[in-house]
Amino acid sequence: MPRRNWAGNVRYAARRFHRPTSVDELRRLVAGSDRLRVVGTGHSFNRLGDTTGDLVSLAGLPPEITIDPERRTVTVAAALRYGDVATRVHAEGYALANLASLPHISVAGAVATGTHGSGVANGNLATAVAGLELVTADGELLRVDRDTDGDTFAGMVVGLGALGVVTRVTLDLVPTFDVRQYVHLRLPREELDAAFGSAYSVSLFTDWRSPRIEQVWRKQRADQAAPPPGWLGTTAAVTACHPVPGMPAENCTAQLGVPGPWHERLPHFRLGFTPSSGDELQSEYHVPREAAAEVLAALDPVAHLIAPVLQICELRTVAADRLWLSPNYDRDSLAVHFTWSDDAAAVLPVVAAVEERLAPFAPRPHWGKVFGLAPERVAAAHPRYADFAALLTRLDPAGTFRTELLDRYFPR
Repeated sequence: MPRRNWAGNVRYAARRFHRPTSVDELRRLVAGSDRLRVVGTGHSFNRLGDTTGDLVSLAGLPPEITIDPERRTVTVAAALRYGDVATRVHAEGYALANLASLPHISVAGAVATGTHGSGVANGNLATAVAGLELVTADGELLRVDRDTDGDTFAGMVVGLGALGVVTRVTLDLVPTFDVRQYVHLRLPREELDAAFGSAYSVSLFTDWRSPRIEQVWRKQRADQAAPPPGWLGTTAAVTACHPVPGMPAENCTAQLGVPGPWHERLPHFRLGFTPSSGDELQSEYHVPREAAAEVLAALDPVAHLIAPVLQICELRTVAADRLWLSPNYDRDSLAVHFTWSDDAAAVLPVVAAVEERLAPFAPRPHWGKVFGLAPERVAAAHPRYADFAALLTRLDPAGTFRTELLDRYFPR
């Protein structure tokens, strides 16, 4: 049976599939392959993870989770899901600073693509990475860390799976904390900045059918005061909500201000539930946060194109970082995320229209989503693009980990 990604829109072209049970077995596999990619939980919506050679799952490697109390870090097997890591570190009194909307995604895959949560002071998930272990194209084991490898390390963290097979990831920890989640309805657009700065993590949802924001999901620390009635001109939700209108809220994390541990509130969806059927496409663009109002205004003229093929649009904020291929490199960002209907023929022309409207803001795409930006535009939007291209050539001169998408955006 053909292997596909989670959404089903990508059918992998790999000739062979492997599930090694040890790092030594993986090293031999990599050293003997001319083309190889790793598949995690399959939450990429483009062909970044595809290959014509060997497709490898790391799910068979030992599920290591090792906490270092002195360094306040945790080292985990790359294939583990964030939700599984979170429950373990919480039990030991620790937390990760932030989580994405889905706790179901693998650590290595999320890090490699610059995946993120939200919060004006929160970097993307890759900013918590303190160390990496990876198998390079020649089968050698390479360990790098933030303290000793400096700028090169910053180029390797958001690595697109192009520099080697990541086997272990070391993440920063913080003391565990509790969160209350509130949902507010019908936010006026002029309150955008106030809303984003009002809680630890904030997500705004719009269907592009009206000028207001339909839902605001505020994830605040439990010791923060509850929002007042009529907060920023909104109405408080009195029942649990799902971001997509009409979808059941049972698989969403607890709302209505009920306190709970960070890992059961920061994601939108519960680990024990499938968030959706996968019948969707996704695109996301990161633009300067200070231009948020102008970005939405720029998209208004194509709202009539967006709305008919849209399930929901989510707006989040991500703090600036120094990771070379991060969409947030040197720029506090607004992430504009589109969950589209599962109809590529209808969606792709709208994606092109969105990209054209965003052009003045030097948009940086999420590497694992659907986008069609020209390579020269992507290169111009990433100040360390040339440095990463050189690093890619140095670590993988024969192109073992290259894909059609990588060749398009980082040509040899």
